[in-house]
Amino acid sequence: MEDHRNNSSDPVTTIAAVKISDRDVNEPTILVSGNDFYAFPRIDPSEKRIAWIEWSNPNMSWDKSQLWVGYFSEKGEVQNRICIAGGDPTLVESPTEPKWSSKGELFFITDRQSGFWNIYKWDEQSNVVIQLYALDAEFSKPMWVFGASSYAFVGKKDSSLKIICCYRQNGRSYVGVLDPGSGSFSTLVIPFSSVTNIVSGDECFYIEGASANLPLSIAKVTLDEKRTVTTDFSLIWSSEDVTEYRSYFSLPEFIEFPTVIPGQHAYAYFYAPYNHSVQGPSDEKPPLLVRTHGGPTEEARGILDLNVQYWTSRGWALVDVNYGGSSGYGREYRERILGQWGAVDVNDCCSCATFLVETGRVDGQRLCITGESAGGFTTLACLAFRQTFKAGCSLYGIADLTSLRAGSHKFEACYTDNLVGNKQAYDERAPINFVDKFTCPLILFHGLEDTVVPPDQTAKIYKAIKDKGLPVALVEYEGEPHGFRKAENIKFTLEQEMVFFARLVGKFKVAGDITPIKIENFD
Repeated sequence: MEDHRNNSSDPVTTIAAVKISDRDVNEPTILVSGNDFYAFPRIDPSEKRIAWIEWSNPNMSWDKSQLWVGYFSEKGEVQNRICIAGGDPTLVESPTEPKWSSKGELFFITDRQSGFWNIYKWDEQSNVVIQLYALDAEFSKPMWVFGASSYAFVGKKDSSLKIICCYRQNGRSYVGVLDPGSGSFSTLVIPFSSVTNIVSGDECFYIEGASANLPLSIAKVTLDEKRTVTTDFSLIWSSEDVTEYRSYFSLPEFIEFPTVIPGQHAYAYFYAPYNHSVQGPSDEKPPLLVRTHGGPTEEARGILDLNVQYWTSRGWALVDVNYGGSSGYGREYRERILGQWGAVDVNDCCSCATFLVETGRVDGQRLCITGESAGGFTTLACLAFRQTFKAGCSLYGIADLTSLRAGSHKFEACYTDNLVGNKQAYDERAPINFVDKFTCPLILFHGLEDTVVPPDQTAKIYKAIKDKGLPVALVEYEGEPHGFRKAENIKFTLEQEMVFFARLVGKFKVAGDITPIKIENFD
């Protein structure tokens, strides 16, 4: 529960009980309180114990958290609390996703020692935590939203209980079957290359996932009697029907490229231009659009995205960069960006573009970059502090780090400090302070109802670049928040970004009847 009644900027967070037998809504009963954040309250089948995750500022839940178990008294109060994981000061870990089996055993995921989220079990009798299977892979993900379910139980209370789990390794997802009794582990064959959630059903389980040619979907999966082989995989829901467009799809290539640090590498998904009905000229390399994801603790997953295919079907190459700081590659990779946001991500995006030029895949004179929110910050920082790109696009991107910090809500109140570092870094890495260093065209999009990144940040960048005499365009949308919702605005943004780059960098006419908006200092 989040209680905003006394202080909306610093709400009190608790685990609370609500009596549903009462017809009148009463004040909830506080069960657990005293920390900054709580998640995953999970009651065991006997209703005698409750498990939960908690953490405190300045940490995000994926930096450092704790798993607790408490016992219910006859009055329903939580007492005799035990810290199961995260309480040892010599271990840095972030436990997550606690679940009770039907037998009343507590399972959870944590990243102690190896730095990779693996599945563990708590032995209540000895109060010892046991790792069920060790793999340098991520069996969970950063908790940006509540309710993630990366594993589920199948089988009865007897020895046939198995755990179905998903994990990320080397840029793709896998689904595995773990026998908690024997420790045996087997991988299932499924068509998804990205899996985000798993829940169990009667004699089956359901997964949410996608692949390079399948949009976000939900599938029902049935296993054989031994629960080691997939006997049936059927889609029961898809976010969109893409059958008629499949022949246009460019499939991603997972690439590893060198960073500015000798011996270190980062990762990306490269999409070559492709259109089954058009052949590009053999003597010309394609322009490249570098895409920077948000977060910055998020992950590009190489799944079907029609926004990507819009570019590749029209002759562009596109690369989705998982710069240092992205999730999906373990704690060490995720923590590369701590204190270095605006440096590591910028270097990696530039290094990726340079790598693609040097390996002969793209035209070094037609490199563009685009990003949303935190990715917009990386885009603006690349344009302000590097000379790699010929044009850029920022969608509601962060330009002023100090004002972002001042306006952060409780969940991210210390996140920016962890990412940026000291006050000097706040000033030195904010693109808004170095508009004089911009040397190439820029197009900007922002929703006027944005409460995360104030629209005036984009307006300031626009005015400064316009005054400097560089080609620039600004589109502001009435009624749009942080991230555009209206279909017509999403379509208009994509088309205008394409036309802007085509006119100023690509030097070609875009397919389709699109009327370009006015570009200041150009039209």
